[in-house]
Amino acid sequence: MDMIINPQFKRPLAAAAALVVMGLAAGPVAAHCDSLGGPVVADARSALSAGKIDQVLKWIGPDDEAAIRDAFEITLAVRSESETAMHLADRYFFETLVRIHRATEGEAFSGLKPAGSVDPAIAAADRALESGQGNVIAEEIAAGVRAGVQERFAAAYAARQTADRSAADGRAYVQAYVQFTHFVETASHLVESGASHQHADDPQSHR
Repeated sequence: MDMIINPQFKRPLAAAAALVVMGLAAGPVAAHCDSLGGPVVADARSALSAGKIDQVLKWIGPDDEAAIRDAFEITLAVRSESETAMHLADRYFFETLVRIHRATEGEAFSGLKPAGSVDPAIAAADRALESGQGNVIAEEIAAGVRAGVQERFAAAYAARQTADRSAADGRAYVQAYVQFTHFVETASHLVESGASHQHADDPQSHR
């Protein structure tokens, strides 16, 4: 069954797909777990509001559960004293949770980032999970990758025809060749091996 795509939902996805394509050539996309607008802090806010820690435990390993429970209890005890105390206590819990979560991924924690710092591609992935429209973002990204391959292929193929005409033409071909082959290699490795951003205790991790 064909799905009707809301234009307001599709435009951000198109932009996100473009960023993913650029990321294939430039390197890994930044994580958003350390953002105040990311899912880790969102779960932390909900847990503190409800007074129940369960929903944040999925972000850490079993060995770190005791530390997070202690931080949670301390935060609950302090945050009721005043609005300022609540702000500081909540921030302490967010930073503790995110720092430990990042450590489980083998990543350093350099502080919480502003809510608006989440990469558009990752934000689109989060919206897809919320809406259940995974096929939409998949099609957008696939189209972006296809266009990226075709564009780089056309440039490399055209430059190849005149590569032996002069040293300058040869260098232009080499530059286009490198862009094309690296893009294809990166896209192929992503499809074959999956994303590199995995938890340290994940049996599928290559870290």
